[in-house]
Amino acid sequence: MMLAHLERDRSKFTALDTVRRPRVFRAVLITLLIGIVITVLFLIYVPWVQTTAGRGVVTTLNPNERQQELNALVEGRIDEWFVEDGDRVKRGDPIVRIADIDRNLVDRLEAERAQVEVQLQSAKNALATAQIDLRRMRELFEAGLTARRDYEQAQIRVEEMRGRVAEAQGSLARSETNLARQSEQLVTAPRDGFIQSINAGDAATFVRAGQVLATFVPEAQTRVVEVFVDGRDVSLIQSGEEARIEFEGWPAVQFSGWPSVAIGTFPGIVASVDQVAQPDGRFRVLIAEDPKAEQKWPEERYARFGTLVRAWILLETVPVGFEIWRQLNNFPPELPSSATTSGQSSASLISANGTGA
Repeated sequence: MMLAHLERDRSKFTALDTVRRPRVFRAVLITLLIGIVITVLFLIYVPWVQTTAGRGVVTTLNPNERQQELNALVEGRIDEWFVEDGDRVKRGDPIVRIADIDRNLVDRLEAERAQVEVQLQSAKNALATAQIDLRRMRELFEAGLTARRDYEQAQIRVEEMRGRVAEAQGSLARSETNLARQSEQLVTAPRDGFIQSINAGDAATFVRAGQVLATFVPEAQTRVVEVFVDGRDVSLIQSGEEARIEFEGWPAVQFSGWPSVAIGTFPGIVASVDQVAQPDGRFRVLIAEDPKAEQKWPEERYARFGTLVRAWILLETVPVGFEIWRQLNNFPPELPSSATTSGQSSASLISANGTGA
C-alpha cells in the first residue's frame, strides 16, 4: 500500500530523477575489467624463460694460461732486472738474474769439476793397468809360475780400482749438478705474456729459493666465464645449456625472462659444473663462448682476465604466472621435460621391480 502511494507521488520528487551515474565511472569499470582479463591472459599464455643467475670473473680453462708466479730457483741476491711492470715478453726472454753471494762460486765449481775429471781419468787408467796385471797373473798362475795369493791380490786390486772409478764418477755428477743449479740463476719467461708486477726488491736484495719474484700473465688463447650459482638451482644446470653474459663496463639491458630482447649481452655455453660446493654453499659453473653464435665476445682488451661478469643460465620456458608463483614461494626452477620423463621411467621401473619381488 505504501509502495503504491510512493509511486503515485514520485512526480513530486524531481531531485531523484536528476541524479545520473557519471560516465567516467563506467569507463573506469570497463578499463579495469579489460585490464584484469589482459593480465590473466598475460599470466597464463605469455612464455617466460626461467634463468639462474650468478656473478663471477673472466678466466681460462687451461691452467698454463692463468696468472702465474715466477719464483727464484736458487738462493742468492738479485743481480739485474730485465723487465718492468707491464712489459710484454716472449718465451725464453730473461726476466731477472740472481747472483750467488759468493761471486767466485761458479769459478770454483768449474775448477772442482775439472779436478774431479782428472781424478776420474786417473782412476780409469789405474783400473786399466790393474786389469792388465790381473790377466798376466792369471797366465802365470795357470802356468804354475806364481802363487795363488799373488793372483788373488791382483783380483782385489782390480775391484779397488773399479770402486775408485765409481766414486770419481759420483763426485763428477755432484759437481755438474751444483754447477747446473748455479746456471739456473737466470729466470726466463715460460711463455708469451706480460709482467703483471715485480714483487721482489731491487738489485742486491737477498732472495731464497722458491721466493716469488714477479707475477706473470700469459697470453691466453681461450677465455671462459667463471660464475657461482645457488645450490638450489645447480641440479638443473647441465653442460651445453645456453647462457647470456653481461661484462662489466659493457652497456647492457637484460630481460632474464626474454633473452631475445636483451641488449648488450653475449651468448655462452655451459662448459662444466663443479661436483662439490664452495665453502659458502655455491657451485662454480664455467661458461665458454658459443662457437656457433654469430655474436662474438668482446675483444680481450675490453674483457680481460679478472673482469667482473654476470651470467644468466637459460633453463625451461614456463608461463609468466607460474614464474611469479615460483618466485613468491622460493621454489627451484621447473625440471626439464627430459628429466621428468627420465624420473617417471625410473619410478616405473622401480615399481615394476618391487612388484616382481
